[in-house]
Amino acid sequence: MKITFMGAGSTVFARNVLGDCMCTPALQNCEIALYDIDEKRLEDSRIILSAINKNVNEERAVIKTYLGVENRKDALRDATFVVNAIQVGGYEPCTVTDFEIPKKYGLQQTIADTLGIGGIMRGLRTIPVLEGFARDMEEVCPNTLFLNYSNPMAILTGYMQRYTKIKTVGLCHSVQVCSECLLKDLGMEDKLEGRTELIAGINHMAWLLDIHDKNGVDLYPEIKRRAEEKNTSGEKHHDMVRYEYIRHLGYYCTESSEHNAEYNPWFIKSRYPEMIEEFNIPLDEYPRRCIKQIEGWEKEREDILKDGKITHERSKEYASYIMEAVVTNQPYKIGGNVRNDGYIENLPSDACVEVPCYIDGTGVHPTKVGKLPAHLAAMNASNIGVQLMTIEAAVTRDRKKIYQAAMLDPHTAAELNIHDIISMCDELIAAHGDYMKDYK
Repeated sequence: MKITFMGAGSTVFARNVLGDCMCTPALQNCEIALYDIDEKRLEDSRIILSAINKNVNEERAVIKTYLGVENRKDALRDATFVVNAIQVGGYEPCTVTDFEIPKKYGLQQTIADTLGIGGIMRGLRTIPVLEGFARDMEEVCPNTLFLNYSNPMAILTGYMQRYTKIKTVGLCHSVQVCSECLLKDLGMEDKLEGRTELIAGINHMAWLLDIHDKNGVDLYPEIKRRAEEKNTSGEKHHDMVRYEYIRHLGYYCTESSEHNAEYNPWFIKSRYPEMIEEFNIPLDEYPRRCIKQIEGWEKEREDILKDGKITHERSKEYASYIMEAVVTNQPYKIGGNVRNDGYIENLPSDACVEVPCYIDGTGVHPTKVGKLPAHLAAMNASNIGVQLMTIEAAVTRDRKKIYQAAMLDPHTAAELNIHDIISMCDELIAAHGDYMKDYK
């Protein structure tokens, strides 16, 4: 069995996912192929994962590294699973560009990796790279299962599912901790054990549709009461946007408030700048995180490698559990991103949706959810339109479709007119240079 990790220079994440594999008996004897285009970060990952392999896995795994496009096919060859965690363009120059140019037009963002003009641009420069991955996989590992963690999740996963032959599921970190974090934040920890729930929608905007305690009691009435009380108390907290969702939409969603602040036209508004403080919205949050991570990496690296005593405990990341379920044929349930194909009846069939899925030896099996409440489907649809247009722009390399994707974006359209949207897109395309040279 071979596990290939694309973007292995994402050392901390590679450590979590592959460390999980080395803590899983069914996966411990695997071959691990680390692939990246950054030689230094690739070597960091090799050193750290080799130490984990020694300390927790008795060196059962075989770890190999592959640097650069010229070695990509060898990294992928005969892979049973491929994990994708690439970030095309990195923090500099691309992420900085995605924030600074829109800001000139009066368009402010928080994370800009999933939707909005930042998410669109990230998708457009990443899909051409995934095209190359897919061609190689179709040749050297056509039966692999591609586990995509890269954002924009629905755009990239949706592209792979619609335009390649590679079996693909998109994975996020937020589904498995959604209700746990909500209940803890509202002081309802006693309801955690034995709870049942249903989550469905789209990535980063999947809805906690139903939640009951171990005795079958509906927890939503108390959740709504406490959430409104907390949001109207006058005290600022980290999750005010999503609690406002509960108050006005009736449901909580999976991804954080800093993300969801920019997925709609309501919160980041130049006409109402006081709302930024009112709802505790962290503008430019992702660049701050990047700077902190870059500045802290060397110390973190030293701490991880200190005395060579690196250990690991299995995390909540889905990847190792999926691989284990496939290898052992023991079913496991996840929240996965899949092509819709009727799983959510009132969303487009070619959308990438996030629904409960069962994994076994034959692969990924999504479950049918039915219809979402109409207003929640409408919220999802406002994001899906942008996702589908971005995929079409990437496949056709048609600049006009980029304009259309940006024009459909709820936050962008609420702030800018068509002329400024087109000018901003042109400026972004030019600034990204070779990353977007084929978009005519």
